[in-house]
Amino acid sequence: MVKIRLKRMGTKKRSFYRIVAMDSRAPRDSKCLDELGIYDPMQQPTLIKVDQEKIKKWLAQGAQLTDTARSLVSKIA
Repeated sequence: MVKIRLKRMGTKKRSFYRIVAMDSRAPRDSKCLDELGIYDPMQQPTLIKVDQEKIKKWLAQGAQLTDTARSLVSKIA
């Protein structure tokens, strides 16, 4: 099963996240199937960039959003 979730990037105490499509059984920081956006809570204001077309494509193929990814995507829409 494919899930749209966050992948942690950056250094200690300076993290940012990529919104990615991954196999649900894969570890958090492993190779992803597709990168769909970024989320940087360290910037002021918080940076959220999402490719809506890619999200729609993956959802049409049966991917599911995690709770965190769903809340970030809903802030953009």
